[in-house]
Amino acid sequence: MTKFRIWWAVLITGLFVSCDNGKPKLDNPSRGTIVIAADESFKPLVTQLTSAYSGIYPDAHFKIVYRPEKEAINLMLQDSARVAFTTRTLTKGEQAVLDKSKIVGSATKLATDGVALIINRTNTDSLITMSELKNIFSGKIKNWSQLPGGSQSNPITLVFDNNNSSNLEFVLNTFGITDVNNLRIFTTKSNREVIDFVRDNPSALGFIGVNWISDGDEPLTGELSKDLRVMGVSPKDNPTGRADYFQPFQEDLGMQRYPLRRPVYALSREAHPGLAGGLVNYVIRDAGSLIIYKLGLWPSVPYNREVNLRK
Repeated sequence: MTKFRIWWAVLITGLFVSCDNGKPKLDNPSRGTIVIAADESFKPLVTQLTSAYSGIYPDAHFKIVYRPEKEAINLMLQDSARVAFTTRTLTKGEQAVLDKSKIVGSATKLATDGVALIINRTNTDSLITMSELKNIFSGKIKNWSQLPGGSQSNPITLVFDNNNSSNLEFVLNTFGITDVNNLRIFTTKSNREVIDFVRDNPSALGFIGVNWISDGDEPLTGELSKDLRVMGVSPKDNPTGRADYFQPFQEDLGMQRYPLRRPVYALSREAHPGLAGGLVNYVIRDAGSLIIYKLGLWPSVPYNREVNLRK
């Protein structure tokens, strides 16, 4: 009898395996493992969103790969990642890669982010206009003393996290700059290294994703912000006062006053109702927007709060 039961169990197991054709089960919104690619400037955002989701669904696992934006998108296109967190949607050429594989794909705007301009605490020139920034990137302004109110005479060193980062690409596209060979640009390996470099170099002007320093409840934010200033940026050529300058924090991002704001997208190649869709829905339809608020960014879909008033 015991041998019969063992034989029967083996037979049933074989039937289930044959029915599945040996293929692994697809992930679903609450279970599975997927790879996410993201530009390193979004690391605090991606880390908190995925950690919160895994806290709700312990069987949901995310392998996060941080790469410059173009590389992150390519990983998604090559099916080496299910989702890419980016500042833009796909180009026609990139979409053609998905079309060739008959994958529709999706692009969901999650939030509004900003590129923060940071300077050393000893540099008291904390206000700049968009036209002055353009002149810096076009090579017309090379020295801090050329800026109104410049407090030092050193050359301006522009500091970015990577040669192909979304921060650099965004700024160059904003000002229509195609040649950087004559600019004093220094690149590190991460947004955190940009912060460290600016802290140690009074003549540096750093560019980072604002979510690295905008979470007031995170101890790391206080640590990273130490001995730094965040510059106020004015869209006006001739601002008349401090009120014409804006910083890349929540209200000025949401009210679209900060000129170096940018969207955050989740680009997905998912072809079934899976874990990627579950994460994106959590961000735009559930409490994920509260995490975006906490990080100091502006969510695309505000979290709805119901308040019952009683007499």
